[in-house]
Amino acid sequence: MENLKTRITTTDWQSVAESMNEKGYAYIPEILTDDQCEKLIQAYDNEYAYRKTVIMERYRFGLGEYKYFDYPLPKIIQTLRESIYPKLSPIANLWMKVLKIEKSFPDTLEELQLLCHQSNQLKPTPLILKYGKGGFNTLHQDLYGEVYFPMQAVLFLNDPERDFTGGEFVLTQQVPRAQSKAIVLKPKKGDVLIFTTNFRPVKGTRGYYRANMRHGVSEVTKGDRHTLGIIFHDATS
Repeated sequence: MENLKTRITTTDWQSVAESMNEKGYAYIPEILTDDQCEKLIQAYDNEYAYRKTVIMERYRFGLGEYKYFDYPLPKIIQTLRESIYPKLSPIANLWMKVLKIEKSFPDTLEELQLLCHQSNQLKPTPLILKYGKGGFNTLHQDLYGEVYFPMQAVLFLNDPERDFTGGEFVLTQQVPRAQSKAIVLKPKKGDVLIFTTNFRPVKGTRGYYRANMRHGVSEVTKGDRHTLGIIFHDATS
């Protein structure tokens, strides 16, 4: 995991912060190797690694399925969670400050988990998602309880156009007194996309305001698409 930590540490986090502040999302290319992506996909059928499986169509979430990992998390996921979170907490705290929200986030993931546990949020939220042909995910937010971190990450485990077509990552941003703005993204295999969990600050003529955002996945037209979701706060169920 040292090479993974090094790739995260040497990322240009200033550029990530600028992109998050300007757009509400940021790319980090080639964080996972091809081998790491393949191992995560191959482990999808290991039922002992997961605490819960969700069939999306049962809940009108879309078409496909996802599985929540159980504690203790696989080392690669724990490393991603622990290494990325401290880089994002200063950005999150700046957001709270400019939006005049009386909330602050701790420096470490361990401290964030303590806050979650004090609110009875005890269940891990990292998950792996699988879509086949026709699969999609409706627009949503991943909150899970009173305590939630305003940013999360998704890692792309397949090659777009080679392993699947369609299946673009979609963000929508609410625009005051107008229709929502759609943002369509196509990261590559091994890339990380960091994005806002529920809202981001936007500077208007009278200062900053909250722009609500949701995310989803467009229809997969061919092949299989797997992603790894890294959510930093824990869940009640």
